[in-house]
Amino acid sequence: MKVWQIKEFGMENLTLEEQSQPEPNEHEILIRVSAFSINYRDKMIIEGTYPIAMPLPLIPGSDAAGEVVAVGAKVKRFTKGDKVVTRMHVQWTEGKASYEATGATLGGPLRGVFAEYALVHEDGALKYPSYLTPEQASTLPVAAVTAWVALFKHAKLQPSEDVLIQGSGGVSVFALQLARAFGSRVLAISRSKEKGERLKELGASDVVDTTQHTSWEEQVRSLTSGKGADVILDVIGGDSLQHSIAASAFEGRIAVIGAIESVAATILIPWMLGTNVSLQGTSVGSRQDFENLLVFLEKHQISPVIEAVYPFEGLPKAFQHFDHSPFGKVVIKIG
Repeated sequence: MKVWQIKEFGMENLTLEEQSQPEPNEHEILIRVSAFSINYRDKMIIEGTYPIAMPLPLIPGSDAAGEVVAVGAKVKRFTKGDKVVTRMHVQWTEGKASYEATGATLGGPLRGVFAEYALVHEDGALKYPSYLTPEQASTLPVAAVTAWVALFKHAKLQPSEDVLIQGSGGVSVFALQLARAFGSRVLAISRSKEKGERLKELGASDVVDTTQHTSWEEQVRSLTSGKGADVILDVIGGDSLQHSIAASAFEGRIAVIGAIESVAATILIPWMLGTNVSLQGTSVGSRQDFENLLVFLEKHQISPVIEAVYPFEGLPKAFQHFDHSPFGKVVIKIG
Protein backbone atom coordinates (compact mmCIF):
# COMPACT_ATOMS: atom_id res chain seq x y z
CA MET A 1 0.00 0.00 0.00
CA LYS A 2 1.01 3.64 -0.45
CA VAL A 3 1.63 5.95 2.50
CA TRP A 4 2.78 9.52 2.99
CA GLN A 5 5.64 9.56 5.48
CA ILE A 6 8.31 11.82 6.96
CA LYS A 7 11.74 10.54 7.98
CA GLU A 8 13.00 14.06 8.66
CA PHE A 9 11.04 17.16 9.55
CA GLY A 10 10.18 19.59 6.77
CA MET A 11 7.37 19.69 4.21
CA GLU A 12 9.95 18.90 1.52
CA ASN A 13 10.57 15.58 3.31
CA LEU A 14 6.97 14.40 3.01
CA THR A 15 7.31 11.48 0.59
CA LEU A 16 5.01 8.88 -0.95
CA GLU A 17 6.25 5.39 -0.21
CA GLU A 18 5.26 1.74 -0.47
CA GLN A 19 4.72 -0.28 2.71
CA SER A 20 3.23 -3.67 3.45
CA GLN A 21 -0.41 -3.63 4.46
CA PRO A 22 -0.65 -4.00 8.26
CA GLU A 23 -2.68 -6.65 10.07
CA PRO A 24 -4.89 -5.70 13.04
CA ASN A 25 -4.11 -7.08 16.46
CA GLU A 26 -6.92 -8.33 18.69
CA HIS A 27 -8.31 -4.85 19.52
CA GLU A 28 -7.59 -3.07 16.23
CA ILE A 29 -9.45 -2.44 12.99
CA LEU A 30 -8.01 -1.94 9.53
CA ILE A 31 -9.68 0.83 7.54
CA ARG A 32 -9.48 1.21 3.78
CA VAL A 33 -9.26 4.99 3.66
CA SER A 34 -11.62 6.75 1.26
CA ALA A 35 -10.73 10.33 2.24
CA PHE A 36 -8.75 12.31 4.78
CA SER A 37 -8.57 15.99 5.66
CA ILE A 38 -5.66 18.12 6.79
CA ASN A 39 -5.29 20.31 9.86
CA TYR A 40 -2.87 22.96 11.08
CA ARG A 41 -1.61 20.40 13.58
CA ASP A 42 -0.53 18.13 10.70
CA LYS A 43 1.40 20.99 9.12
CA MET A 44 3.19 21.76 12.39
CA ILE A 45 4.11 18.11 12.97
CA ILE A 46 5.48 17.70 9.45
CA GLU A 47 7.48 20.93 9.66
CA GLY A 48 8.84 20.07 13.12
CA THR A 49 7.28 23.10 14.85
CA TYR A 50 4.80 21.17 17.00
CA PRO A 51 5.49 21.83 20.72
CA ILE A 52 5.60 18.11 21.55
CA ALA A 53 8.43 15.88 20.31
CA MET A 54 7.37 13.39 17.65
CA PRO A 55 9.00 10.08 16.69
CA LEU A 56 10.41 9.52 13.22
CA PRO A 57 9.69 8.02 10.80
CA LEU A 58 6.03 8.96 11.01
CA ILE A 59 2.87 8.70 8.93
CA PRO A 60 1.06 11.97 9.76
CA GLY A 61 -2.66 12.69 9.84
CA SER A 62 -5.53 12.06 12.23
CA ASP A 63 -8.74 12.71 10.25
CA ALA A 64 -9.92 9.99 7.88
CA ALA A 65 -13.07 8.20 6.77
CA GLY A 66 -13.34 4.82 5.12
CA GLU A 67 -14.50 1.22 5.33
CA VAL A 68 -13.50 -1.42 7.86
CA VAL A 69 -11.88 -4.30 5.94
CA ALA A 70 -10.45 -6.35 8.82
CA VAL A 71 -11.04 -6.61 12.56
CA GLY A 72 -9.06 -8.06 15.43
CA ALA A 73 -10.28 -11.14 17.29
CA LYS A 74 -11.53 -9.18 20.33
CA VAL A 75 -13.05 -6.20 18.52
CA LYS A 76 -16.66 -5.66 19.64
CA ARG A 77 -17.66 -2.28 18.22
CA PHE A 78 -17.17 -2.89 14.49
CA THR A 79 -17.55 -5.49 11.77
CA LYS A 80 -16.21 -5.66 8.23
CA GLY A 81 -18.01 -3.27 5.93
CA ASP A 82 -18.75 -0.59 8.54
CA LYS A 83 -18.24 2.98 7.33
CA VAL A 84 -16.20 4.79 9.97
CA VAL A 85 -14.42 8.01 10.81
CA THR A 86 -11.26 8.12 12.93
CA ARG A 87 -10.71 9.99 16.21
CA MET A 88 -7.54 11.88 17.10
CA HIS A 89 -7.53 11.10 20.85
CA VAL A 90 -7.73 7.33 20.65
CA GLN A 91 -7.77 6.62 24.41
CA TRP A 92 -9.99 9.50 25.58
CA THR A 93 -13.45 7.94 25.68
CA GLU A 94 -15.41 10.17 28.08
CA GLY A 95 -15.19 12.60 30.97
CA LYS A 96 -12.04 14.54 31.73
CA ALA A 97 -8.88 13.86 29.80
CA SER A 98 -5.58 12.68 31.26
CA TYR A 99 -2.06 13.39 30.05
CA GLU A 100 -1.79 9.76 28.98
CA ALA A 101 -5.04 9.84 26.99
CA THR A 102 -4.39 13.16 25.29
CA GLY A 103 -0.88 11.99 24.39
CA ALA A 104 -2.14 8.95 22.47
CA THR A 105 -3.03 10.74 19.25
CA LEU A 106 -3.21 9.63 15.64
CA GLY A 107 -0.67 11.21 13.34
CA GLY A 108 1.87 11.65 16.12
CA PRO A 109 3.03 9.93 18.17
CA LEU A 110 0.74 7.14 16.91
CA ARG A 111 0.79 6.00 13.29
CA GLY A 112 -1.43 8.33 11.25
CA VAL A 113 -3.95 8.07 8.44
CA PHE A 114 -2.26 9.66 5.42
CA ALA A 115 -2.28 6.25 3.76
CA GLU A 116 -4.40 3.92 1.66
CA TYR A 117 -5.05 1.82 4.78
CA ALA A 118 -5.15 2.99 8.40
CA LEU A 119 -4.72 0.75 11.43
CA VAL A 120 -6.38 2.04 14.61
CA HIS A 121 -7.58 0.74 17.95
CA GLU A 122 -11.35 0.16 17.94
CA ASP A 123 -11.72 3.06 20.41
CA GLY A 124 -10.20 5.32 17.77
CA ALA A 125 -13.13 5.26 15.35
CA LEU A 126 -16.88 5.84 15.12
CA LYS A 127 -19.58 5.04 12.59
CA TYR A 128 -20.70 8.20 10.84
CA PRO A 129 -24.21 9.20 9.63
CA SER A 130 -25.15 7.80 6.24
CA TYR A 131 -26.11 11.20 4.82
CA LEU A 132 -22.45 12.24 4.89
CA THR A 133 -19.98 11.37 2.14
CA PRO A 134 -16.55 10.01 3.16
CA GLU A 135 -15.05 13.35 2.17
CA GLN A 136 -17.45 15.19 4.47
CA ALA A 137 -16.97 12.74 7.33
CA SER A 138 -13.19 13.10 7.12
CA THR A 139 -13.46 16.79 8.08
CA LEU A 140 -15.03 16.08 11.49
CA PRO A 141 -12.49 14.57 13.94
CA VAL A 142 -10.50 17.70 14.81
CA ALA A 143 -12.26 20.82 13.53
CA ALA A 144 -15.89 19.87 14.16
CA VAL A 145 -15.27 18.19 17.52
CA THR A 146 -13.21 21.17 18.70
CA ALA A 147 -15.99 23.59 17.73
CA TRP A 148 -18.59 21.38 19.43
CA VAL A 149 -16.64 21.10 22.68
CA ALA A 150 -15.87 24.84 22.74
CA LEU A 151 -19.51 25.82 22.26
CA PHE A 152 -21.49 23.25 24.15
CA LYS A 153 -19.25 21.42 26.62
CA HIS A 154 -17.06 24.24 27.87
CA ALA A 155 -19.08 27.39 27.16
CA LYS A 156 -22.50 25.76 27.67
CA LEU A 157 -23.88 27.99 24.93
CA GLN A 158 -27.52 29.13 25.16
CA PRO A 159 -29.69 29.97 22.12
CA SER A 160 -30.11 33.55 23.36
CA GLU A 161 -26.36 34.20 23.40
CA ASP A 162 -24.03 35.78 20.84
CA VAL A 163 -21.06 33.87 19.44
CA LEU A 164 -17.99 35.42 17.81
CA ILE A 165 -15.81 33.44 15.40
CA GLN A 166 -12.49 34.43 13.85
CA GLY A 167 -11.89 33.91 10.16
CA SER A 168 -13.21 31.10 8.00
CA GLY A 169 -11.03 28.09 8.74
CA GLY A 170 -12.39 24.66 9.62
CA VAL A 171 -13.11 25.25 13.33
CA SER A 172 -14.65 28.67 12.75
CA VAL A 173 -16.96 27.52 9.95
CA PHE A 174 -18.10 24.50 11.94
CA ALA A 175 -18.75 26.75 14.95
CA LEU A 176 -20.87 29.02 12.76
CA GLN A 177 -22.92 26.09 11.45
CA LEU A 178 -23.39 24.48 14.86
CA ALA A 179 -24.29 27.69 16.69
CA ARG A 180 -26.76 28.79 14.02
CA ALA A 181 -28.44 25.38 14.01
CA PHE A 182 -28.75 25.73 17.79
CA GLY A 183 -30.44 29.12 17.40
CA SER A 184 -27.63 31.44 18.54
CA ARG A 185 -26.57 34.61 16.78
CA VAL A 186 -23.08 34.48 15.26
CA LEU A 187 -20.77 37.37 14.46
CA ALA A 188 -17.44 37.01 12.68
CA ILE A 189 -14.23 38.87 11.96
CA SER A 190 -12.41 38.48 8.66
CA ARG A 191 -9.71 40.14 6.58
CA SER A 192 -11.46 39.16 3.33
CA LYS A 193 -14.59 40.84 2.02
CA GLU A 194 -15.33 37.83 -0.20
CA LYS A 195 -15.03 35.36 2.67
CA GLY A 196 -17.07 37.67 4.86
CA GLU A 197 -19.92 37.48 2.36
CA ARG A 198 -19.68 33.69 2.35
CA LEU A 199 -19.85 33.66 6.15
CA LYS A 200 -23.04 35.69 5.92
CA GLU A 201 -24.47 33.20 3.45
CA LEU A 202 -23.85 30.49 6.05
CA GLY A 203 -25.73 32.48 8.67
CA ALA A 204 -23.38 35.04 10.24
CA SER A 205 -25.43 38.12 11.14
CA ASP A 206 -22.50 40.55 10.82
CA VAL A 207 -18.85 40.37 9.74
CA VAL A 208 -16.25 42.89 10.92
CA ASP A 209 -13.52 43.67 8.38
CA THR A 210 -10.31 43.68 10.45
CA THR A 211 -8.35 45.42 7.69
CA GLN A 212 -10.54 48.47 8.28
CA HIS A 213 -11.11 47.97 12.00
CA THR A 214 -7.88 46.91 13.69
CA SER A 215 -9.53 47.42 17.09
CA TRP A 216 -12.29 45.09 16.02
CA GLU A 217 -13.55 44.59 19.56
CA GLU A 218 -15.12 48.05 19.37
CA GLN A 219 -17.23 46.95 16.40
CA VAL A 220 -18.23 43.74 18.16
CA ARG A 221 -19.43 45.75 21.16
CA SER A 222 -21.31 48.13 18.89
CA LEU A 223 -23.04 45.24 17.11
CA THR A 224 -24.09 43.78 20.46
CA SER A 225 -25.45 47.06 21.88
CA GLY A 226 -22.35 47.47 24.04
CA LYS A 227 -22.64 44.04 25.67
CA GLY A 228 -19.93 42.11 23.84
CA ALA A 229 -19.96 38.49 22.67
CA ASP A 230 -20.96 35.80 25.17
CA VAL A 231 -18.81 33.09 23.58
CA ILE A 232 -15.67 33.69 21.51
CA LEU A 233 -13.60 31.10 19.65
CA ASP A 234 -10.05 32.48 19.44
CA VAL A 235 -8.10 30.59 16.79
CA ILE A 236 -5.55 33.35 16.11
CA GLY A 237 -3.69 33.59 19.41
CA GLY A 238 -1.01 36.18 20.04
CA ASP A 239 -2.27 39.76 20.37
CA SER A 240 -5.69 38.62 19.18
CA LEU A 241 -6.36 37.16 22.61
CA GLN A 242 -6.43 40.59 24.27
CA HIS A 243 -8.83 41.80 21.56
CA SER A 244 -11.04 38.81 22.35
CA ILE A 245 -11.01 39.65 26.06
CA ALA A 246 -11.97 43.25 25.25
CA ALA A 247 -14.78 42.01 22.98
CA SER A 248 -16.22 39.69 25.63
CA ALA A 249 -19.48 40.17 27.46
CA PHE A 250 -19.62 40.11 31.26
CA GLU A 251 -18.86 36.53 32.33
CA GLY A 252 -18.11 35.71 28.71
CA ARG A 253 -16.32 32.51 27.78
CA ILE A 254 -13.35 32.46 25.42
CA ALA A 255 -12.20 29.19 23.87
CA VAL A 256 -8.46 29.41 23.25
CA ILE A 257 -8.00 27.10 20.28
CA GLY A 258 -5.19 28.19 17.98
CA ALA A 259 -1.94 30.10 17.77
CA ILE A 260 -1.80 31.13 14.13
CA GLU A 261 -0.42 34.58 14.92
CA SER A 262 1.83 33.64 17.84
CA VAL A 263 2.16 31.01 20.56
CA ALA A 264 2.65 33.77 23.17
CA ALA A 265 0.14 36.37 24.28
CA THR A 266 0.17 39.42 26.53
CA ILE A 267 -3.16 40.06 28.23
CA LEU A 268 -4.34 42.88 30.47
CA ILE A 269 -5.48 41.38 33.77
CA PRO A 270 -7.80 44.31 34.68
CA TRP A 271 -9.91 43.53 31.60
CA MET A 272 -10.41 39.99 32.87
CA LEU A 273 -11.18 41.14 36.40
CA GLY A 274 -13.62 43.74 35.15
CA THR A 275 -15.68 41.29 33.10
CA ASN A 276 -15.20 37.97 34.92
CA VAL A 277 -14.25 36.48 31.57
CA SER A 278 -13.14 32.83 31.43
CA LEU A 279 -10.36 31.48 29.21
CA GLN A 280 -10.60 27.78 28.36
CA GLY A 281 -8.02 25.86 26.38
CA THR A 282 -9.79 23.61 23.88
CA SER A 283 -8.11 20.71 22.11
CA VAL A 284 -10.57 18.40 20.35
CA GLY A 285 -12.54 16.09 22.70
CA SER A 286 -13.53 12.62 23.83
CA ARG A 287 -15.36 9.82 22.05
CA GLN A 288 -18.52 10.83 23.92
CA ASP A 289 -18.13 14.40 22.66
CA PHE A 290 -17.77 13.13 19.09
CA GLU A 291 -20.83 10.90 19.48
CA ASN A 292 -22.88 13.85 20.74
CA LEU A 293 -21.70 15.91 17.78
CA LEU A 294 -22.72 13.21 15.29
CA VAL A 295 -26.24 13.07 16.77
CA PHE A 296 -26.55 16.85 16.43
CA LEU A 297 -25.21 16.86 12.86
CA GLU A 298 -27.67 14.19 11.76
CA LYS A 299 -30.60 15.89 13.47
CA HIS A 300 -29.89 19.17 11.68
CA GLN A 301 -28.46 17.60 8.47
CA ILE A 302 -25.42 19.86 8.61
CA SER A 303 -23.05 19.47 5.66
CA PRO A 304 -19.36 20.25 6.26
CA VAL A 305 -17.89 22.99 4.07
CA ILE A 306 -15.09 21.73 1.82
CA GLU A 307 -13.18 24.24 -0.30
CA ALA A 308 -11.04 21.81 -2.28
CA VAL A 309 -10.55 18.09 -2.87
CA TYR A 310 -7.19 16.73 -4.08
CA PRO A 311 -6.17 13.26 -5.25
CA PHE A 312 -3.99 11.09 -3.01
CA GLU A 313 -0.84 11.95 -4.94
CA GLY A 314 -1.64 15.66 -4.60
CA LEU A 315 -1.10 15.97 -0.84
CA PRO A 316 1.84 18.44 -1.17
CA LYS A 317 -0.34 20.67 -3.38
CA ALA A 318 -3.14 20.36 -0.84
CA PHE A 319 -0.81 21.73 1.86
CA GLN A 320 0.15 24.60 -0.43
CA HIS A 321 -3.55 25.35 -0.80
CA PHE A 322 -3.96 25.08 2.96
CA ASP A 323 -1.28 27.76 3.44
CA HIS A 324 -3.57 30.27 1.70
CA SER A 325 -6.29 30.16 4.38
CA PRO A 326 -9.04 28.06 2.79
CA PHE A 327 -12.71 28.61 3.52
CA GLY A 328 -13.59 25.48 5.46
CA LYS A 329 -11.65 22.29 4.89
CA VAL A 330 -9.17 20.82 2.37
CA VAL A 331 -9.67 17.11 1.71
CA ILE A 332 -7.76 14.30 0.01
CA LYS A 333 -9.83 11.68 -1.82
CA ILE A 334 -8.39 8.24 -2.50
CA GLY A 335 -9.58 6.32 -5.55
